[in-house]
Amino acid sequence: MSATFRPNDPQRFESALRRFDEENSRDPNHEAVDGIPHPRELLYAQRLVNRVLRLCPGASEELRLAARCQHICRWEIPRQSYPMTRAGYLQWRATLKKFHAQKAGDILREAGYPEEVIRRVQDLNLKKHFPDDPEARVLEDALCLVFLEFQLADLAARTAEDKTINALQKSWQKMTEAARAEALKLNYGEREKAFLERALNG
Repeated sequence: MSATFRPNDPQRFESALRRFDEENSRDPNHEAVDGIPHPRELLYAQRLVNRVLRLCPGASEELRLAARCQHICRWEIPRQSYPMTRAGYLQWRATLKKFHAQKAGDILREAGYPEEVIRRVQDLNLKKHFPDDPEARVLEDALCLVFLEFQLADLAARTAEDKTINALQKSWQKMTEAARAEALKLNYGEREKAFLERALNG
């Protein structure tokens, strides 16, 4: 927690974070960091919050909460539960967004948050006012940077080149100039670096 950040009710804030982490700790999928396996969505939430705070050290309580629960319990609705088509993918993504927002709302309500705070967190989860909302832009920048830093290599390894380059171009279009500058500082493997260069020169 930032030295200058003071939640309105520290106990309530910590309770919500703890519940988010408890839920994400149940992820049966794991990712190894330095040889130690971690529940994937718990790790993702930590990475997303860290990136949000690097982009916006003065992030509001609502933005911090939204980052911590953005993909909460994502494994409960697997991609293969929808048709493996473009339309199926879009339907899956739309269902996930609503699922995450509802789950987050239930936990925030249990922790004692008022409805206006819950609505604000859910609006950020759902990217309702992107790109006009500055906090939604911070969250989107963080999502794109976490993708580039931690997920691009896996995507490139299992996806056709043209689809990988398309995904990179779409991410780049959504990012602010500040986030793009951060993206260019990341350490990429040779293959991923080549894909990014092709995407940007596209």
